[in-house]
Amino acid sequence: MSTASARKFVGQILHVEDDDDDAELTSIGLAQASVPLSIHRVKDGVECIAFLRQEGAFSSAPKPDLVLLDLNMPRMDGRQVLDVITQDVALRKLPVVVFTTSAAENDITWSYQHHCNSYVVKPVGFEDFQKALRAVTEFWFDVATLPPAEA
Repeated sequence: MSTASARKFVGQILHVEDDDDDAELTSIGLAQASVPLSIHRVKDGVECIAFLRQEGAFSSAPKPDLVLLDLNMPRMDGRQVLDVITQDVALRKLPVVVFTTSAAENDITWSYQHHCNSYVVKPVGFEDFQKALRAVTEFWFDVATLPPAEA
């Protein structure tokens, strides 16, 4: 989003992560972003889709500007989430960054084939983890032009 925008921009991120420790590290890293961010966390793909479709407990959820998606989760994993997003006309333009521990070539290839916008393997060290998150937020909120938010 351009900093020349007339409205005061607060980036909305939906973080889909079942691991509490990774969620905490991600929150710390996202707090250092160059633009103000509002982080919303769900713990699995079922909650993710309900959030994105504003269903049930998420009926008043904001439309996210970016989804930060883990692949390996209970109930509905990130692969299934990507399938749903890709097939849903109302969701398919939503940028999705797969942010996961898997460096498996088949996971990377499959994710891109199912229209993730980028794939980031979670670094192990704290500083590298934070650096990766800064790079993601700088790209998506300072460099890329995001699709307009819809009411």
